[in-house]
Amino acid sequence: MRSEKEMMDMILGFAEKDERVRAVVMNGSRTNPNAKRDIFQDYDIVYVVTDVTPFTADHSWIDLFGERIVMQMPDLNDFSGAPGENGRFAYLMQFADGNRIDLTLISTALIDEHIGQDPLEMILLDKDERLPDLPPPTDRSYWVKRPTEEDFRGCCNEFWWVTPYIAKGLWRGEILYAKGIMDGPIRYAFNQMLDWKVGIAHDFQVSTGKFSSYLKDYLDEETWNRVLRTFSSAEAEKIWNSLFVMCELFSEIAQENAKNLGFSYNREEERKVRTHLHHVRKLPDDATEMY
Repeated sequence: MRSEKEMMDMILGFAEKDERVRAVVMNGSRTNPNAKRDIFQDYDIVYVVTDVTPFTADHSWIDLFGERIVMQMPDLNDFSGAPGENGRFAYLMQFADGNRIDLTLISTALIDEHIGQDPLEMILLDKDERLPDLPPPTDRSYWVKRPTEEDFRGCCNEFWWVTPYIAKGLWRGEILYAKGIMDGPIRYAFNQMLDWKVGIAHDFQVSTGKFSSYLKDYLDEETWNRVLRTFSSAEAEKIWNSLFVMCELFSEIAQENAKNLGFSYNREEERKVRTHLHHVRKLPDDATEMY
């Protein structure tokens, strides 16, 4: 696997030699002072170029970055004309040695629109000194946001409103539907409540990462183990068990958060929904009426 120095020398070396490239900016986890360093970190790079279309007319130039095992060009079919005509084009490249570069080309005409918007941006090269002065990179904009009471109530209502969908899916034997709901909107509301718990504990000056991936670092071992128990296999009974673990933990954390934030928590809504869930779980497969 090529080292960070080898990768950066290659990325900057091409930019320095090619007159069409006027500036290089890096963002993402490699500029985040609080991000963990590991072998899976991408190189999120922006080349500011005089014109994007000469690059996109023949994509073979990216071969210089190394042997790829897979690549995506998300702007290839954006229906805005020929690739790059709108002044922007991205190459997402996974290389055979394990490195990955997410490389975006933008036209110099779009500097004001695209540069300076991301607080994790860092200027690596500016041949014409046209880029704006950027403050030191910070992940502040990714910190857990303090919820309003409306945010909090909405999250609670979403959780208790959607959980009966899982019960419905399980009674019907629709495992994919039940899993989809549990791993989609229910998981989102559940993680949001956990994020707020962490935010409260750290005065809302911390990030829990994409998809709350850093939660393990902030939760006590018992709580984390209970979070893991909210994930299940595709067996109906195990999904039911995980659902009730999730309901119990959500309830505890929501009431704790409400107390710490000075909000109210609708316990009656929760009670009625949980009673309904238990009822549906015991409902015979051939039931013709729910109650």
